[in-house]
Amino acid sequence: MKQEKKPLTSQAAMELEDKHGAHNYHPLPVVLSRGEGVFVYDLEGKRYYDFLSAYSAVNQGHCHPKIVDALIEQTKKLALASRAFYNDSLGIFEQYITEYFGYDKVLPMNTGAEAVETAIKLCRKWAYKVKGIAKNEAKIVVCENNFHGRTTTIVSFSSDPDGYGDYGPYTPGFVKIPYNDISALENALKDNTVAGFLFEPIQGEAGVFVPDAGYLQKAYEICKKHNVLFMADEVQTGIARTGKMLACDHEGVKPDILILGKAISGGIYPVSAVLANDEIMLVIKPGQHGSTFGGNPVAARVAMAALDVVREEKLAERAEYLGEILRKELKAIQSEMITTVRGKGLLNAIVIKPKNGKEAWDVCMKFAENGLLAKPTHGDIIRFAPPLVITEEQIMECVEIIKKSILSFE
Repeated sequence: MKQEKKPLTSQAAMELEDKHGAHNYHPLPVVLSRGEGVFVYDLEGKRYYDFLSAYSAVNQGHCHPKIVDALIEQTKKLALASRAFYNDSLGIFEQYITEYFGYDKVLPMNTGAEAVETAIKLCRKWAYKVKGIAKNEAKIVVCENNFHGRTTTIVSFSSDPDGYGDYGPYTPGFVKIPYNDISALENALKDNTVAGFLFEPIQGEAGVFVPDAGYLQKAYEICKKHNVLFMADEVQTGIARTGKMLACDHEGVKPDILILGKAISGGIYPVSAVLANDEIMLVIKPGQHGSTFGGNPVAARVAMAALDVVREEKLAERAEYLGEILRKELKAIQSEMITTVRGKGLLNAIVIKPKNGKEAWDVCMKFAENGLLAKPTHGDIIRFAPPLVITEEQIMECVEIIKKSILSFE
C-alpha cells in the first residue's frame, strides 16, 4: 500500500536547506510558500506583509496576474532559442525598452551582476576604441561601501570584508572614492586613464544611503567635463522604487550606461538589461559578449508586461506619495532604539541602537512574529521596501506593527 507523504513543515524545510544547501545565507527562520500582492504566506498559512520585496525585485507585487500570464503564454510557445537565431519576441522587446527609457540600444542579460559585468566590459571597450586610452590602462571609479554584485571582478572593488575576503587575487583597474564626495570624484577624474564612474544613485545594500541633493547632477557634469562615462547601477533603485522611474530622474540626469535588473521582470523571471546609445553600445561586435539565456523570448515578454504594470498602475507616483507618509510615521515612533530614518520613495531604512541586549536581528524577529518581514543589513540597519502596490491603509497597518514591535523592547 502506498504511503502518503506527510505535509512539509517549516522546520523540516529549514533542516533540508541546512543539510543539503551551501551555507552562504543567513535567512530569517520563516519558510514562504505563497505570495500575492503585498503578502506572503508560510507553510503553516501565516500571513506576512513583505517589507523587503526580494530586495526590490517584486515592486509590482507578488505574482502579478498580468506578468504571470505573459510568462505562461510565452512559455507554451517558445522558451529559449539562444542568440544563434532570431526570435519573434526579442526585437519587439528591444524596441519597447529602448523607447521606454530613451536609448538607442539595449544588451539584455539575466541577473543584476551580469548586467554590471556587461557595463564594465562595455566601458572598457569604449575606453580603448573611442576615448583612445592605451590598452589595458583603463580605470573605472567606484564608490566605497558599494554593492554591485558578487562576481570575482565586482567583489574586487567591494569595501565589505564578507564580500571580498579570501577571493583574491583581485581584478585591477578600479579606483575607490568616498560616496557623496564631489571633490573626491573631481580629483579622481583628473587621471586621463579613467573611462567611467560606476555608482548607485542610492546605496541600497549599504543601508539606504541617500546622497546630498545635487550630488548626481554635479557628478554628471564632472563626468561630461572629463569625457568619462556616467554609469548608473539602478538594479535596486530603478523601476519606480524611489518615487521616479529611475532614481537618477530625481535630478534630471541621464546615464551614459544604464544598468537595470530585479523589478524589470517583477520578480517573475531573471531579466537584466544594459542600455546605452550607439557610440557606446556598438563597440562590442559579434562574438565579443553574450549569454545563452540573455534576451530569451520568455524574458522579453515578461519584462514588457512588468514595465507595462509600472506605468499603468502609476507605481512611481504611488511610491513617492506613500514614502513620504512612511518616513513621517516612522519618525514619530517614540523609541530610543530608532536613531535614524532615511530613504526616498519606498526605499527606506531605520538604524537600530541596541537596547537591553536586543539588536536589529531581534527587532526583525519580532516583526515576523507580528506579521511583517524585513531583514537587517550591516548589523544595525533595517531596510523597508514593500511592494509598490501597497495601499495607504496597509502602510498604516505596517507602521502599527513596526511601532508595536519596537516598543515591546522598551
